Amino acid sequence: MGSLPASGSSSRSFQQRVFSLLQRCNSLNILLQIHTQLILNSLSYKNNFIFKLLSLYVSYGHLHNAHTLFSTLHKPTTPSGTRSSGPMPEPQQLLSNLWSATIAWWLLGRSLMGSRYCYNVFVETSLVNFYAVCGGVGKARYVFDEMNQRSVASWNSMLAGYVRCGDFDGARRVFDEMPCRNVVSWTTMVAGCARGGKCKQALSLFGEMSRAGVELDQVALVAALTACAELGDLKLGRWIHWYVEQRFVVRNNEQPSLRLSNALIHMYASCGIIDDAYRVFINMPRKSTVSWTSIIMAFAKQGLGKEALDLFKAMLSDGVGVNEIRPDEVTFIGVLCACSHAGFVDEGRQIFASMKHTWGIHPRIEHYGCMVDLLSRAGFLDEAQGLIETMPLKPNDVLWGALLGGCRIHKNSELASGVANKVVAELNVNQAAGYLVLLSNIYAFAKRWQDVVAMRQKMIEMGVKKPPGRSVVQINGVLHNFVAGDVTHKHSYYIYETLHEITKQANWEDYEPDITELNVISFVSMLDVGFGETKPISVRREAYWILFEHYLQVHN
Repeated sequence: MGSLPASGSSSRSFQQRVFSLLQRCNSLNILLQIHTQLILNSLSYKNNFIFKLLSLYVSYGHLHNAHTLFSTLHKPTTPSGTRSSGPMPEPQQLLSNLWSATIAWWLLGRSLMGSRYCYNVFVETSLVNFYAVCGGVGKARYVFDEMNQRSVASWNSMLAGYVRCGDFDGARRVFDEMPCRNVVSWTTMVAGCARGGKCKQALSLFGEMSRAGVELDQVALVAALTACAELGDLKLGRWIHWYVEQRFVVRNNEQPSLRLSNALIHMYASCGIIDDAYRVFINMPRKSTVSWTSIIMAFAKQGLGKEALDLFKAMLSDGVGVNEIRPDEVTFIGVLCACSHAGFVDEGRQIFASMKHTWGIHPRIEHYGCMVDLLSRAGFLDEAQGLIETMPLKPNDVLWGALLGGCRIHKNSELASGVANKVVAELNVNQAAGYLVLLSNIYAFAKRWQDVVAMRQKMIEMGVKKPPGRSVVQINGVLHNFVAGDVTHKHSYYIYETLHEITKQANWEDYEPDITELNVISFVSMLDVGFGETKPISVRREAYWILFEHYLQVHN
């Protein structure tokens, strides 16, 4: 609960933060702490908090708490502000009888369905919300369609139900049909699409929300930043950062929330702008475990292992004990990844051992994967293999793949052959593709050409097709996608033309390519012998955006 401000705050930002905590609440203990803060800050009477508190209490089976909360209500209003009309019994009298007999939310709905109390917007909206939260979006839709009067909250409850079950087409239809939308409507759609992996749709809706003049709240901003991170949309990410600075710092003289600052770190890190990510981190007046973990991961992914380890040490010396900060499972993934990229074998071993002995964290498959990668890269192949074979968890193909990668680096084709055969036997054809290609390259490094031919022939017989990797680069505000062997880009001819010139220059300077570049050279050789605009066999996708940047610099 360290993320809650001191008692007495009732600002809108405080309420948003509390509601966000309720949305992410995953234990009864945390729920009780949040409820206490709401009472201390005189916010426990607000309907939006009451709905969420009630639903959480019931979901945890604490019907007594839910009934007690309901018994404190006196004339609850509908979410839209309208009151029920006509002589009706006190709502708590009706509902208290139901709470005592309720085992789950759907029982409450069944008790009310068809009764005259269902013709109250407050009760009907609550039923829609109950069914939607329980996953019964069909029942929620039935109640919604039968409503004689609907408030914005009614529409939002139905919208949230579709989003929660992943039916974004249904959500979009409800959203388009809404006669009136508020910030919750927009935020539900933007955040839902971002969480559901529909990042382009999320950013499109975010743009519509901004153009519609709706105030961008922190939930929408975090969702948009998450989508920017996924798509590498640095331009929009920078604009959101500017908007945050103007709205919170300049206009209101307050700092963005922890969650928003963490999202900014993640966005900059995902776009490779490590300096800006670090600047956001340094300027945060208060940091959480997520903040430290995000910046450590950012440096680790950029290959800045020493800097990531220095940050981890700073976290342990300066952060632990402050605001309940302590490294978690994700933190250790970032630190071990940093050790792997930097080659810090001894430090990695010590940190891996400290997870269980010092912090009481049992390593997961991801942590073992980092350790295998660290040992394999550093040449401790036997130790890496021993770790895989003695670990308490069943090793997956990622761990064996890390060991294969080490075999490639250190040209150990014998061990690679045994590992690959073991992995391929447990995978389907498409999953095995990458490992067979890797083994073929290892044989080529070792100049075992007959094995290379045999492996390629085996791949043909198995019908193996390796799915192409994809890279994204943003140039002049436009996102460009590239895959290996790509000829669909409108500037592909000029990109390959530039590649041709670079390859000729490399040949003049007696540059010797490694095995992974042979496909590129074979393509360029085809151009040299006059095949014209022949489609390339395979070009590493990382080369595409480098060449494209070069092309734009030359031709703009």
